[in-house]
Amino acid sequence: MSSASFDLDLLTELTETSGVPGYEDRVRDIVVRELEDSVDRVRTDAMGNVVGTLEGDGDYSVAVAAHMDEIGFMVRHVRGDEDGFGFVELDALGGWDARVLKAQRVTIHAADEDIPAVIGSPPPHTLDDEQREKTPEVEDAIVDPGLPYEELEERVSTGDLVTMDQTTERVGETITGKALDDRVCLFAMLEAARRLSESDDDPAETIHFCATVQEEVGLRGAHALGVDVDPDLALALDVTVANDVPGFEDGEHVTELGEGTAIKLKDSSVITNPKLHGRLQSIAEDEGIDHQLEILPAGGTDTAGFQHSAGAKPVGAISVPTRYLHTVTEAAHVDDVAATIDLLAAFLASEDGEHDYTL
Repeated sequence: MSSASFDLDLLTELTETSGVPGYEDRVRDIVVRELEDSVDRVRTDAMGNVVGTLEGDGDYSVAVAAHMDEIGFMVRHVRGDEDGFGFVELDALGGWDARVLKAQRVTIHAADEDIPAVIGSPPPHTLDDEQREKTPEVEDAIVDPGLPYEELEERVSTGDLVTMDQTTERVGETITGKALDDRVCLFAMLEAARRLSESDDDPAETIHFCATVQEEVGLRGAHALGVDVDPDLALALDVTVANDVPGFEDGEHVTELGEGTAIKLKDSSVITNPKLHGRLQSIAEDEGIDHQLEILPAGGTDTAGFQHSAGAKPVGAISVPTRYLHTVTEAAHVDDVAATIDLLAAFLASEDGEHDYTL
């Protein structure tokens, strides 16, 4: 049984708050609020990235990154007939699997209000064979706010944002909800920052806690911060696939819930520094932190964003194993979340700039 204990209220606030790529404002406010009590200074930039800096005793610097954005949508068209109901057509922000969209509740974020709505799904009684067999596309999703067309056209505009509506719940030994990708890792970063700030020892290195934007549309925030922060070492935090459910062979699991935090070896965007992921494994073993190794066949993280922009710097990643990614029922084991916080804090507390990561 799980024995993990952490601030579930903060994690819930982070996951239930809306923030799609390029419009992470509400999440950013929470991050700034939490970092202000843990670091020496906090700044934001023109893209919306947040950097909280904890000054160290030396010149060596480490960047830790977790992204604020969640996949969502932008309104591309409001349609309807006079004297009839109005509907909203969507443009995707991030990688959606259209199969999971039907019959979901959403929120339209208009200029001055949040409007509840649903993505409709025609009853099967009315579908012909061709319609049943058709592969769904995001463009086929129609949002129904239950409003007359004339009223909807006044309240909703092209460019307004749409996010999924879901609460975050404790389900058995897991946390489930929307936007665990990547708010659960954002939470882990904030908790590690708080833990370090409460320590009696100042860190040997300067630590930049980076909450990045627009990861879901191309690692854009991390690319910018790799240049602006220019760290000596970068460590990204993100969720990773856990296909440890019926229907998958053992070799397809990637990671398994309850087996600990995941130390990334590679994904489709990066091969992490072997000495760095080796040191992460050593720390986990020395501290008794449950961990597993991650080889992700597809997908990328902010790790690659820093590697591509910061020159020949060592990069690594710690991941939270998560089932059902890019749905509204993403699920992570509470012990794995706690192990991720433990490993990140232990790594940062022991990093002093003296470790040689040169290959």
